Amino acid sequence: MRRILPFIPVVVLVAMGLLFAVYGLHHDPQVQPNALIGKPLPVNAWTPLNGGQPTRTAPLLNGKPGLVNLWFSTCGPCIIESPQLMKLKQAGVNIVGVTWMDLPGNSAAFLDRYGNPYSQVLVGGEDSAVEFGITAAPETFIVNSKGMVVDKHVGIITDEDVPRLIEELKTLS
Repeated sequence: MRRILPFIPVVVLVAMGLLFAVYGLHHDPQVQPNALIGKPLPVNAWTPLNGGQPTRTAPLLNGKPGLVNLWFSTCGPCIIESPQLMKLKQAGVNIVGVTWMDLPGNSAAFLDRYGNPYSQVLVGGEDSAVEFGITAAPETFIVNSKGMVVDKHVGIITDEDVPRLIEELKTLS
């Protein structure tokens, strides 16, 4: 047994090297998970920011195409994205907001400061990230009139994205 002990660290190191070589070098870090595309919106019910009974996201779109945007109040990219979401709202796009691991008071203050582009804001927790399969905020889901996710926008919605999203939603009507 004493002769084997010095080789254990070497074996562990070789195993880790093989794992890196097999998985790490063949894994594209740019690939974003799109598990919800082609599936209905999550069925979890979250409490509206303005109070009331817990509700699901899909009925808030009223059977029309729209966006579901996950964000939180201390998210720098979410602040940068706010003007573009306001432009989408002004263009008649129905946007449902789901806060991610945020205190309701902080979310309300954020909306007071940067504007509220949402038809409804639901207070999500850690479960919202799991249910939507998000990796960071903001993330926006494009939803058809049947409540099915047809596309996902990861990161900040830019000025260039606004017309594309409006057009994409028109094709879903």
